[in-house]
Amino acid sequence: MSSKEETSLDSAPKNGAAAGAPEEQRLIQVHLRKIPLLAELDDAEISKVKGELRIRQYHKRDVVLHKGGSGDGLLFLLVGQLQVIDVTEDGRAIGLRMLHPGDFFGEIALINNSTRSASVVAMTEVLVAFLPAATAMHLFSHSPSIANYMLRHLAQKIQRDSEFRALLSINNAARRIYTYLALMQQKQPTPQPGAPIVLENLPTHQDIANMINTSRETVTRALLTLAQNGIVQKDAHRLIIKNPEALKKLVQGS
Repeated sequence: MSSKEETSLDSAPKNGAAAGAPEEQRLIQVHLRKIPLLAELDDAEISKVKGELRIRQYHKRDVVLHKGGSGDGLLFLLVGQLQVIDVTEDGRAIGLRMLHPGDFFGEIALINNSTRSASVVAMTEVLVAFLPAATAMHLFSHSPSIANYMLRHLAQKIQRDSEFRALLSINNAARRIYTYLALMQQKQPTPQPGAPIVLENLPTHQDIANMINTSRETVTRALLTLAQNGIVQKDAHRLIIKNPEALKKLVQGS
């Protein structure tokens, strides 16, 4: 995101206030067009959605959604990064997945008319758009493109959760880390033959540790081993998988 966009978005209203200024409205409409769920809506439908939105800004480590809260709306991440977390009975925070601009969340509690099943925490400064339940449910029932997208999304979510449960069942912590990277790799666009695979916006070592039930030190050691063996290369907030086949063999335990 450019510094100009950051400056403009910083002027957006805080803590749930409705966006009012023309420039703020224009910026919001631009961001809405980047949300895959809304991509096929026409201009009139987008304008209607925009008129119902409430824009909220949160600081790093703020809780955006609380587990057990009411499913009173659908939320869209416009700027920044969020993490979905759950808390075990012994009080440990377990990271479930990361959310990036264009993602939406809160749909399960909304559809089920139930309470939130997990919490969502800001990993950076974030800008979130809140769409009230009545408007969101109207879109689900009256927009074929949104209904179809939501069905695909829920099917993918079931598959992802199944993969994650299988990952957590692996006893060896290093193999869990390798498997986690392999799952992230599968979600990337298919590169040209022989080209490395780049994992953008890699979570911190602590966040990865929380997600796969191990320690930050174990994650650091595993990534260092991969780098020393020429399998990966760490580059700022991304990881370059230089040898996907070697990573696959480690996942398989060979």
